[in-house]
Formats: sequence, C-alpha cells, structure tokens
Amino acid sequence: MHELPEQAAAREAEVFESAALRNTMRVQRLQDFFFHKITLLFAASVLLVLVGIIISLVIGAAPAFQEFGARFVSRVEWDPVGDQFGAMIAIWGTLATSLIALAVAFPISFGIALFLTEICPVWLRRPLGTAVELLAGVPSIIYGMWGLFVFAPLFADHVQPLLKSTLGQLPVIGQLFQGPTMGIGILTAGLILAVMIIPFIASVMRDVFEIVPTVLKESAYGLGCTKWEVVGKVVLPYTRNGVVGGVMLGLGRALGETMAVTFVIGNAHDLSWSLFSAGNSISSTLANEFAEAASPLHVSSLFALALILFAITFIVLSAAKLMLLGMTRKEGTK
Repeated sequence: MHELPEQAAAREAEVFESAALRNTMRVQRLQDFFFHKITLLFAASVLLVLVGIIISLVIGAAPAFQEFGARFVSRVEWDPVGDQFGAMIAIWGTLATSLIALAVAFPISFGIALFLTEICPVWLRRPLGTAVELLAGVPSIIYGMWGLFVFAPLFADHVQPLLKSTLGQLPVIGQLFQGPTMGIGILTAGLILAVMIIPFIASVMRDVFEIVPTVLKESAYGLGCTKWEVVGKVVLPYTRNGVVGGVMLGLGRALGETMAVTFVIGNAHDLSWSLFSAGNSISSTLANEFAEAASPLHVSSLFALALILFAITFIVLSAAKLMLLGMTRKEGTK
C-alpha cells in the first residue's frame, strides 16, 4: 500500500523534528555536564586555596614548634635578638581587643538595625542606611590614623582618667583600669575596632530584619504586642541565623584587623592586666616584624603566630555553627 504524498511529507517532517529534538537534548545534556564540572571546579578551588594556605602555614611554623614545642603558645618571651619567642602576648592582645570590640559594637549595631527597620521614618531610612554602608568602606588605615591623632589624645585626657578614678577603684575589675593614661593601648585598640565593625554588623542585621514577613509583625501588633515584644518574639527568632552570622562577620574582621590596631595598640611585647597598657596583637606583630625578621627561627615564629590566628578564627566560627545547630535542635523538640 503506497503512502500519499501528504502522508510521506508529514512522516519526513516528524522524523526531522525528532532528530532535531534529540540533537537539542544532546546539546543541553552536554551544556549541563560542562556547567556542573565548571561550578564544581570553582567550588573546589576555594578548598584547594584553603588547604594550600594551611599547608604553607604548617610548613613555615614547623621549626618554631620543633624548637619551643607546645609551650610556644603559653610563652611570654619575645626576644628577636636572643631568638626566644612566645605567642601569649600576641594572643592576649588579639582576644582582648576583639572581645572589647564585640562587646561595644553588638548592642550599638543592634540598635542601629532596629531603628532603621522598625522605628526610623521612611524619609530618613535611606540616608541613614547609606551612611552606615559608607562607613564600612572606609579603609582601615584611615581608622588607625584617626585613632592615633584624634581619638587617643582625647581618650587620654578625658576618658581614661575618669575610668581610672571610678572603675579603677573597684576591688576585682579595678586592675583592668589602672596604669598610665597614655591614650594608646589594648582598650583604645578595642574601641577603634568596635567603630570599624559596627557598620558590618549593623548592615547585616538590617538586611535580615527587613526579610521578616510583614504579616507576622502586623499579626503580633494586632494581638497587642509592643515593638519590643515584636522584636523579641517575632523578628529575632525569625532572623536568628542572620544575626549570628553578622556578629561572626564582625568578630572575624576584628580578629584579623592589622593596620588600625597597629596604629593604636602601642606595639609593646608586655603582658599586663591593665587595659590601658600597650600591647600587641597577632596581626600587628606580623605587620611590624615580618619584613625585618632576620633569623629563620624569627620568621618561623611569625608563621606560627599566623597559624594560631587561623586556628582561633576557625574555632570561633565552628563554635558559632555548633551554637546555631544546638539552638535549631532545641527548637525542633518544643
């Protein structure tokens, strides 16, 4: 039985469309394959860079740990002339300045974000938000110069004497506020770091507060909740992960900040309970001495400091992640 010309043409068109469809699907599968491999390469490159950094730090720090052992972390000696090195002074300076910065910056950042999202008039919200974001773009060396030439003299003349005459007279914490009022030191470095990380934490908090569905807040207001109750019972539970992420972002910036701290911390290898005293952080020690390190042990000790800073940052971020997982687990059991 012979096909009509119309049927033959239709069959040929169907075969052609089927072949074109197979070719299109083959091209799409090929594109998906390459897209998957390229994005996998991008993701793996981050891990490769991280592993490379860790390996280079471990290799560089090995001579220092072989010479001083685990005591390198607890030693307070730092004598480049005698090749005697320890990390305790730098670790103390890093942790003290970062904790001071976080203690000051967190409540202020929370207040800024809360005001911008819940209280601020609409006409003022954009200018203030832009101003906060602009502060995040100021170079750290500018903060350091401002801290050294403007903030430190005012701090030495007015704030430190006041703290010394009040908090310095208390029985337990008074030791933290004793000593010469020079203007530079651990406390000054912590306050400068607080000014630096406030824009980062505030910007992240503002962004996560803004993603809270309006219907949730309006429902709470409709039930008679105050603004503080809406923030505490609706906004914060909804944005908890983002808030912790913003805090950790600010803390990470404070732990690794170099130039601003170098300007105002005093750069002295002394260990003291007084927050007024000059000190050193890991980053400021690296900035001051890496270019001038002469002996191989000195260079290795600086690598060891860098490895310790990396470990501190990793521990802080891991603790934050574990805290979030624990909070999520408890929330699921309610």
